Amino acid sequence: MGGVRAARVASWIVVSLTVGVMAGASLLDALSRSTEPAWLSFVFPLAVVMSTSVGLVVATRRRYNPIGWLLLANGLVLALNGLAANYAAYGLLERPGSLPGTEWAVLFDQSGWPTVFAAFTAIAFVFPDGRLPSPRWRPIAWAAIASFALFLLLSFLRPGSFDKPFGAVSKPLPQLPEAIFIAPFTIGALGMLASLFAAALAVGTRLRRASGVERSQIKLLAYASALIPAAVVAGWAEGLLGSGSDTATVIGLVLVVLAIPLAIGVAVMRYRLYEVDRLINRTLVYLALSALLALTYAAVSLTLGVALGAGSTLPTAAATLAVALAFGALRSRVQMLVDRRFSRARYEGLRRVERYLVELRAGRAAPEATGPVLAEALGDPSLELFFWLPESDEHVDFAGRPAPVAPDSRRDLTPVRRGSLLLGAVLHDRALSERPDLLESVIDAAGLAIEIGRLRAEVARRLAEVEQSRARIVTAGYEERRRLERDLHDGAQQRLVSIGLALRHIQNQVPASSREAGELDDTVVELGEAIKELRELARGVRPARLDDGLGAALRELASRSAPRTTVDVTEERFQDHLETAAYFVASEALANAAKHAQASQVTVTATSQNGSLLVCVRDDGVGGACPADGSGLGGMTDRVAALGGSLSVDSPPGQGTVVTVELPCES
Repeated sequence: MGGVRAARVASWIVVSLTVGVMAGASLLDALSRSTEPAWLSFVFPLAVVMSTSVGLVVATRRRYNPIGWLLLANGLVLALNGLAANYAAYGLLERPGSLPGTEWAVLFDQSGWPTVFAAFTAIAFVFPDGRLPSPRWRPIAWAAIASFALFLLLSFLRPGSFDKPFGAVSKPLPQLPEAIFIAPFTIGALGMLASLFAAALAVGTRLRRASGVERSQIKLLAYASALIPAAVVAGWAEGLLGSGSDTATVIGLVLVVLAIPLAIGVAVMRYRLYEVDRLINRTLVYLALSALLALTYAAVSLTLGVALGAGSTLPTAAATLAVALAFGALRSRVQMLVDRRFSRARYEGLRRVERYLVELRAGRAAPEATGPVLAEALGDPSLELFFWLPESDEHVDFAGRPAPVAPDSRRDLTPVRRGSLLLGAVLHDRALSERPDLLESVIDAAGLAIEIGRLRAEVARRLAEVEQSRARIVTAGYEERRRLERDLHDGAQQRLVSIGLALRHIQNQVPASSREAGELDDTVVELGEAIKELRELARGVRPARLDDGLGAALRELASRSAPRTTVDVTEERFQDHLETAAYFVASEALANAAKHAQASQVTVTATSQNGSLLVCVRDDGVGGACPADGSGLGGMTDRVAALGGSLSVDSPPGQGTVVTVELPCES
C-alpha cells in the first residue's frame, strides 16, 4: 500500500507542476501579441492535457510500468517548452525588461526542442510492457540516451547568436568554438536520428514476435502513429492547393496529439483491445471505398460534362446515381479484398460459411452441421453451438436435449442474435473473444443456418417430449399390470385357495358315500379350475417370475412352449418396464412360432449390448411373417417404440423368423 500511495503522490505532484506551468504559459500567451498561427494556442495545450491525463491514469494504475511516468514527463516538457516560448515573447517583445531571466527562456525555447522527442522515443523502446524487447537492446538504449544528452548539451552550448526575433539577446551560457563544436554535434545529431529509427525498429521487432494481447497493443500504437504521415500529407496538399486555409493541418495535428497518447494508454491498460482489428479493417475499407467512389463520381461527371457541355445538371445527377448504385457492390468487393490481404482468418472463415450455406440451400448439407462448420471457420475445435428455446427458458443441443451452458476458465460464451431474436449461444475458446470482428462476422454470416437449426432443435425437443409422454404412458400401463398381478395373486387367488381348503375340510367331515360329499367334490374341482384360470390370467397381466429377473421368467415361459425352446439369457437385471416389455415380445413371438410358423425349434437370447437390452427370438418355421398381419407384434412394436426402442422382424419365406427387439437402458 505504501508504494501505491507514493506513486499516486508523485504522479499528482508532476500533474500539479504541469498544470501550473501550463497556466503560466497560457496567461503569457494571452497577454502577448503572438505572431504564431492561432491554432497553435489550441493544439499545444491539448497535447499537454492528453499526455498528462493519460500518463496520470497509467502511472497510478500501472506504477511499475515506466510508460505512465514517461507520458507525465512528456506533458511537463511540452508545458515547459510552451512556457519558455511565451515567457521570452512577453519579456523581450511585448514588454521588454518586464521579466527576469528571459535569456534563459530563449535558450530553452530554441535549444531544448529535442526533449519533445525524448519521451516518445523512450516509450517506443519499452512499449507496451515497460521492458526492452530483449537484453541485447540495452546497449542501443544507452546509446540513444547518450545521443540525446550529447545533442541537447551541445545545443545549449552552440556558437552563434539566437534565431530571430531574438538575435540581439546575449546567450547565458558560454559558447564552444566552431572547430570543437562541429564534430561532437554531428555525432550527437546522427545518433539521435539513429535512435529514432532504432525506436521504430524496436516496435517492429516486437510486432513480428508478438501474438494475442501484445500484438493488439502494438497494432493500436501503429494505427495511431499512421496519423502522423497522414497529417503531414494533408498539410502538404493544403499548401500545394494554395487555398490559404490551414484547416486540414489543424485537424491532422489535433488527431495526432489526441490519438497517440490515447492509443498508448488504451494499449497499456488493455482496455477493449479486441476492437483494434475491427478499427483497422473498417478504416482501410472506407478509405479505399471513398477513393473509388470519388474516382467514379469524377469519371462520370467529367465524361458526361465533356459530352454534353457546360451548364447541364445531368452529369452531376448521373454521377450521384452511379455512386449510389456502385456503393453496395464496391463495398462488398473492397471488404473482401481487405479481408483477404489484412484479415486472412476472417476472409477464410466467411468463405467457409458461404460454401456451407450454398450446400445447405441445395440440400447437400444439414443444419445439424452448423456447429462443426463454425468450429472450422473460427479455427476452434472446442466450439459448441447451443439453441435457446424461450418457451422452456433453456438452451438445448441439436437433438433438443437440455444443455447447461456457462463459460469456464478456458471458454467464453457469446450470444447469437438475429435482429432482436435470441437464437442461442456459442461456447468458444477465450482467444476468440480478443478477435470480435472475426467471431461476430462469422456468426452473423451463419445466422440463417443457426435459425434453421434452432427450429429443428425445437421440433426435436417437441418430438422428444411426445416420446417421453408415450414412454410414461407405457410404463404406467406396466406398473398397472404389476399391481393387478399382485392383487390377483395376493387377493382373489389366495382367497379362492382358502375357500377350496375350507371346502375340502368340510368334505372330510361328510360321509364319502353321501350326495353332499359328491357335490362338494365337484365344487372343489370347479374351484381348482377357476384358480387355474385366474393364475393364467394373472400371468397374462404380468408373470410373477419377473420379480426374479428376466432370465427366470423367460425360462418358465419356454418350459410351457410347445416347440422345443432353448434359452440363453443374461442374469443382469434391468428396469422393470424394460424386462416386462422384453418378456411380452418373447411371449408373443413364441406364441406365433407355435400357432403360425409350425416351428420345431426356437431359440431365445437376451443380452446387454452398448447400453441396450437386446432380445432375439429365432425359429425354424415356415417364415413369411409380417407384423401388420395381426400377429400381435404390431402392438408390441408401438410399445417398444414408446420406450425409445425398436423391433424388427426378419422372416423370409421358408427360412424361419427372427424377431429382434432393442430397448435402451442405463445399465
